[in-house]
Amino acid sequence: MNLDFSAIKNQKNLLAFSAGIDSSALFFLLIEKDIPFDIAIVNYNLRAQSNDEVSYAKELAKKYNKEIFIFDTIIENSSNFEKKARDIRYTFFEEIINKHSYETLITAHQLNDKLEWFMMQLSKGAGLIELIGFNEFEHKENYQIYKPLLNITKDELIIYLQKNSYKYFIDESNFDEKYKRNFFRHNFSNKFLEEFSPGIKKSFEYLQNDLNSMNIQNEAMKKIDELEIFLNQNDDNLNIRTIDLSLKKRGFLLSSAQRNEIIKQKELTISHKINISICEKYIWIAPLNKSIMDKKFKDTCRINNIPKNIRAYISYKKINPKELML
Repeated sequence: MNLDFSAIKNQKNLLAFSAGIDSSALFFLLIEKDIPFDIAIVNYNLRAQSNDEVSYAKELAKKYNKEIFIFDTIIENSSNFEKKARDIRYTFFEEIINKHSYETLITAHQLNDKLEWFMMQLSKGAGLIELIGFNEFEHKENYQIYKPLLNITKDELIIYLQKNSYKYFIDESNFDEKYKRNFFRHNFSNKFLEEFSPGIKKSFEYLQNDLNSMNIQNEAMKKIDELEIFLNQNDDNLNIRTIDLSLKKRGFLLSSAQRNEIIKQKELTISHKINISICEKYIWIAPLNKSIMDKKFKDTCRINNIPKNIRAYISYKKINPKELML
């Protein structure tokens, strides 16, 4: 299995590890290519073998001289477990990244995961951008997420592990179809990949090339602290894509209902935390703030066409409204 990890060869990397098939295979693939990385693992204490998985992670870290970060937790309420577990996991990863200045978080998502995502989005009603939302690189505020296995199937990873006699664990909860992802995995995506993996790989490649050809402009025209100003592209789909990417970097995932509400209202607050304003020429995004502003400051903002729901944040950060002229 010949993978090119040159993009992260000279970076400080953190591997999201679970001791399962995917992350175990990725661990050894990175070792073989002499890529620098440390590992982080979360123990949800839901299964008897979870402690064995953590022990295995410690064993690998010691053997290969890797720093290891472990987080023990218990999720009391099983309602919406997958989302809660993901939130806990990524909060833990980001704390490590911020504290130890890691540049890249490496995750072991593979082709099966990408197809599952595609099918789940398709079942909910989604456009091209959401359907192929699993990308090799995803840029956050102060780090990037790297998914190098997106063109590799789980079966290929198993063959690699068994051929090299590498140890791995199988998480029995992955067979529980009460979780939506498992339902799609066992009833649709795995069977589909078994029959048509070459064509699926090629189709994802074509779709990504088509998306790249759209030349969507997602870079902020101006960014000061957590305020971002983007060009209004006069296309609801493109504007929502821009907003969606900005909010993902801030740790927010928009629902379909929220996307529709943004298009409808143009000016609103998301999750009681982020203000968005779509104006004639620009899109403004900033954290919610309730600072009191004097009349002179309000008049200056009005003269400079700064949206009402953005002004308090500008005041709080002591940003001169004239600096925001584009």
